[in-house]
Amino acid sequence: MSQTDRLVLDTIIATAQDHLFLTDAGGRVLKVSPGSTAVYGLSPEELCATTVQELERRGVLSPSVTLEVIRTGRPAQLMQHTATGRRVIAEAFPIFEQGRLSRVVSRSRDLTDLQLLQDEYALLQRRFSEHLKRGNAPSLGEELELDELEAQSQLLREVAQLLKRVAPTDATVLMLGESGVGKTAFARQLHRWSQRRQGPFIDVNCAAIPDSLFESEMFGYQPGAFSGAARQGKAGLLEQAEGGTLFLDEIGELPLAMQTKLLKVIQDGTITRLGDTQPRRVDFRLVVATNRDLARQVEEGSFRLDLYYRLNVIPVTIPPLRERREDIPGLVELQLQRLNRRYGGHKMLHAGVWPVLMGNDWPGNVRELENWVERAWLSAPGELIGALAESPREPGPVPAPQPSAPAPALAPGQGLKAALEECERAILAELCTQLPSTYAIAERLAISQPSVVRKLQKYRLGIGDQPASR
Repeated sequence: MSQTDRLVLDTIIATAQDHLFLTDAGGRVLKVSPGSTAVYGLSPEELCATTVQELERRGVLSPSVTLEVIRTGRPAQLMQHTATGRRVIAEAFPIFEQGRLSRVVSRSRDLTDLQLLQDEYALLQRRFSEHLKRGNAPSLGEELELDELEAQSQLLREVAQLLKRVAPTDATVLMLGESGVGKTAFARQLHRWSQRRQGPFIDVNCAAIPDSLFESEMFGYQPGAFSGAARQGKAGLLEQAEGGTLFLDEIGELPLAMQTKLLKVIQDGTITRLGDTQPRRVDFRLVVATNRDLARQVEEGSFRLDLYYRLNVIPVTIPPLRERREDIPGLVELQLQRLNRRYGGHKMLHAGVWPVLMGNDWPGNVRELENWVERAWLSAPGELIGALAESPREPGPVPAPQPSAPAPALAPGQGLKAALEECERAILAELCTQLPSTYAIAERLAISQPSVVRKLQKYRLGIGDQPASR
């Protein structure tokens, strides 16, 4: 190695943000970056005077990612614990000379940095929420133009406002939330708000494509690239998103091999079809979604840390339906409109069904609610849905309201939300006098105990309270 090459290597190691180790094939440490001292508790001189085997034996690092590469001859990634009490994600890569292992380069990153970034973002979200609650949120119906999305709750208003602000940029958005909360719908809305709205919106479910077909589906292929390939070749989904938005749902299901390829596309902005040698430039806005804990997957080694950093630019959490019940009436009405158009009808819900809908926790979120409405629509023999509708909490018919017990009339100027809250409070107040605990109330209402606690706090009720006289 020339003197210039040595100076370049020394500069790279000295200025690297990651903690770098260079070892020989036997595990002896040759060079380390200065920042490694804070993580491993030894000076660069002390680290270079030993081996990774000795460091692992002494508990300075555990386990050694370098030893994994020496053992297998392949790149490795794992979670490491250090003697200083740090948790770091470590990667190592082999270097071969004339077919034999010569050197191993490893790098690690302290996950404390990741936690600080997450804490900082959470703080920004809280400040943004407080800003909106002071009355600075615009009218969603006029300014945000939500099309067929329903966002009456304050929580979803904040999500929509955040997406509206980032839509004009090309920043990658990571949609987080439970299954069925509407991540795909919000990704489509983000696309409609963006400057790429005239381009395509390509929706890809990463969990639905078999591993054996993933590369050909995502990157495309040239004619004759493999047995059974189309004679004219095929553009992959990445190419099809040109000029528009690529939405990768269930990104946590992406195989590690494909994570590496996706990272390269994000970094280089190019793809190479199967069977081709010429890279092609691609230009799209990336939006991804998951119901998994990606940070935990990084710790477990099933998701690449560097890809996680690339994707976690603008994380947006869609709250579950049980935390934004104000959206349920609008979601039901939207679904009824779709079903009436699709099947040609004018069906509507009986008022007696609403307490059931508003009281359920909907573990499947918006998807479960919409499926329930469709089942109820199809099973109703007449124009009024209620008598034969399946309960979302347990199978069986929902009794039709008796003629002698008409739905309560709305007070002058009272809206549906206020009326439902009054009904909910009355039910809870009565149960507080009949049942001994929040667990018993939860069992009686078929909802979770934390939900009961939140509701009692909301209405300032307690176990043993006497109902107010009417």
